[in-house]
Amino acid sequence: MTDLDLDARYGRTPDARRRTRWIAIGAGVAFAVAFVAWLWWGGLLGAPAQLQARDIGHEILAPDLVSVTWQLTTEPGVTSACAVQALNEAFGIVGWRVVELPASDEPTRTFTVQVRTAEPAVTGLIYRCWLT
Repeated sequence: MTDLDLDARYGRTPDARRRTRWIAIGAGVAFAVAFVAWLWWGGLLGAPAQLQARDIGHEILAPDLVSVTWQLTTEPGVTSACAVQALNEAFGIVGWRVVELPASDEPTRTFTVQVRTAEPAVTGLIYRCWLT
């Protein structure tokens, strides 16, 4: 048996190489089209609304009450909400409150809210904020 016979027998012909190359090119193009469509559909090509929350401080007002102050930056005219939590010395959540925040013309605003606690807290902070 010659090398040409073995190549033909096991599919190593010039036609098979060309077919494999075209299949690889087609798969690459299909992947590129799917990736660009995903970027467009997911909105990654556009600028999404921005939201940034920063803890300013807290004050223990009573054994069952904490005051939390934070700064929120959003695009003007956007409503949002924030979850505020109070933690004990073991970092367990002892108080929780969701605050709905109205839209404003100012991009950066400061808020203070009081959170009731089930037991004495040692800190209060923002858990998470989101657009509504």
